[in-house]
Amino acid sequence: MSYTVRITDILSLTHDVKMLKTEKPKGYNFKPGQATEVAINKEDWKDEKRPFTYTSLPEDDYLEFVIKFYRDHDGVTKQIEDLVEGDELIIDDSWGAIQYKGKGVFIAGGAGITPFISIFRDLKSKGDLEGNKLIFANKTGKDVIMESYFHEILGEDFISILDQEKVEGHANGRVNMNFLKDNLDDFSQEFYVCGPQPMVEAVSEILKQLGANPDGITFEE
Repeated sequence: MSYTVRITDILSLTHDVKMLKTEKPKGYNFKPGQATEVAINKEDWKDEKRPFTYTSLPEDDYLEFVIKFYRDHDGVTKQIEDLVEGDELIIDDSWGAIQYKGKGVFIAGGAGITPFISIFRDLKSKGDLEGNKLIFANKTGKDVIMESYFHEILGEDFISILDQEKVEGHANGRVNMNFLKDNLDDFSQEFYVCGPQPMVEAVSEILKQLGANPDGITFEE
């Protein structure tokens, strides 16, 4: 089923990430962590669907998406960057594998943070955040989406790691075996991994080697 929704608000989060709010169709449902296929309601772009994760809460009276733009090729995200309030998107029903199964460690790379935004907002609204940790990997400090928000809600349980820049308050390097050993002491808990495919595969493999239960590692197929 497809729905046409109007964009009601646009906010820049970083140099290449924007937050878009849209109308919400009556009776439309999703679970925190899920995504939908999104297209632009304009000639030539209506059939160009791309998956984006909801970053709003299911009970909100609007839908919200955090979208990273890739300006180096003329694709959907580049077109979305030029949209203004009043423009329309076409969305489908919700789907997705990443859903909260219990307290654990969330490991995100770049735009892979988006499924976790709605999950953390949901946990915060229920007073159930404590005991969860976020490791967020990016290239440079200016790439970190919603950094102040994660500091505010997670405090010491938020670790930002940069692999192309040394910045105070951020770890430096990659999410490799040594980093995970140094920052985690319990590998029997739940793990949630989302980001570029090579990173997801590498981190999942390291977690298994460190004793994590393969069934306890959740990632987007």
